[in-house]
Amino acid sequence: MSFQAYLDAVEDKTGLTPRQLTELAKEKGFGEGTKAGPILEWLKDDYDLGRGHGMAIVHVITKGPQISAKHVGSEGSHADPSDALWLDGKASNPNP
Repeated sequence: MSFQAYLDAVEDKTGLTPRQLTELAKEKGFGEGTKAGPILEWLKDDYDLGRGHGMAIVHVITKGPQISAKHVGSEGSHADPSDALWLDGKASNPNP
């Protein structure tokens, strides 16, 4: 599963875009310096997200939308079309 696919699955499960979840996280005081544990606990308690999907959101909350270019342009299940994640919802993604 690509990184973007994880974020799209989180949107399907929660009804919230990654950007909306990031904003909610900021309201709770989570951000760049926050450890994964408290964010994962919040995502599990409030949205029933498991660790894999939760870690995708943790990355966006703590590091932003930039990801490694390791899988960009590659083939296979982990391939992403870009090293920048789309946070505004899969329906509006120009690179589905």
